Amino acid sequence: MPTVLSVSGSPSPTSRTGRLLRHLDARLTAQGHEVVPLDVRTLPADALLGADPTHPAITGTAELFEGADGVVIGTPVYKAAYSGLLKTLLDLLPQYALAGKAVLPLATGGSPAHVLAVDYALRPVLSSMGADHVLPGRFVVDKHITVAADGTVSLPPETARELHQVVDGFSAALTARRSLALAG
Repeated sequence: MPTVLSVSGSPSPTSRTGRLLRHLDARLTAQGHEVVPLDVRTLPADALLGADPTHPAITGTAELFEGADGVVIGTPVYKAAYSGLLKTLLDLLPQYALAGKAVLPLATGGSPAHVLAVDYALRPVLSSMGADHVLPGRFVVDKHITVAADGTVSLPPETARELHQVVDGFSAALTARRSLALAG
């Protein structure tokens, strides 16, 4: 069963980005993947801001990346780019932390004007980190993500359909890669 590291780069504990990721994690789990959630905001600030790649929390996080078959990276868009919190973590990981991985970038933001942040800000960084396959990502306007009092996420039908398409494509890519690795 492929392992997926699901990374939220949001600094907020009530973030729609994080909630959306955990919602999609359930879909990946139902498709037979082992999903490991990671909220970057839970890592020690001194390790992140002090740029300490030897801190046990950072080395442990690097091991999570190394052990994953695929990575979902979710971020809110601030000032037309992915979050500084996510940038800080990515800067501390080994240069080729995504080598051999399929990666699915997801972003949320207040306006469709930020839709290109996935392709022009996030995708180049993920590619430079050695990702074998960066799948077409998805941007979701945060007003389309409704969170009920119990934490349940609901999406408009068109948004849900588009997200399910990219997540299912990611799932299929992971399964195909795993089959090829086992056959080889």
